[in-house]
Amino acid sequence: MDLQGAVRQPREIDASGLPMDQAQALVLDELRTLTERAEPFAAVLLMPAPPEGRTPAATATATATATATGTASAPATGEGAASGTSTADRVRTLKSIRPGLTAYCRGLAFVAPSDIPAERAEAIHSGERLWGCPTTATQDATAARAWAVARVRS
Repeated sequence: MDLQGAVRQPREIDASGLPMDQAQALVLDELRTLTERAEPFAAVLLMPAPPEGRTPAATATATATATATGTASAPATGEGAASGTSTADRVRTLKSIRPGLTAYCRGLAFVAPSDIPAERAEAIHSGERLWGCPTTATQDATAARAWAVARVRS
């Protein structure tokens, strides 16, 4: 079998229909699985729109800030409490998989609506500093897939 000619397709992780805390937990779980395979990969992450009348910016900011600074504290209530995954748990998970992301991830393409809060956009665009690998963000799933395919091939 000619493995040189085989091109691995990017993994698509569809979290678009989930509440933000569950979407974040799903993405991290899927990324952990991909890193545990110890093979190069790229992923397209279909992210949810913020709930109407509410922005999950505080959670994204807390996760990004705590991860970047190495500090985290679990919220007693609020987002994450209902699903059993606190911000602190997500920060710990990201920290634990970051070496695998750095070693094996060729890129993460986030697909998110244009109306996401600025803080959430900042976390998505923080790239290698937060995720340990290149990232891009777009509203166009086709463009995200094309970017991810190119990253896998490079």
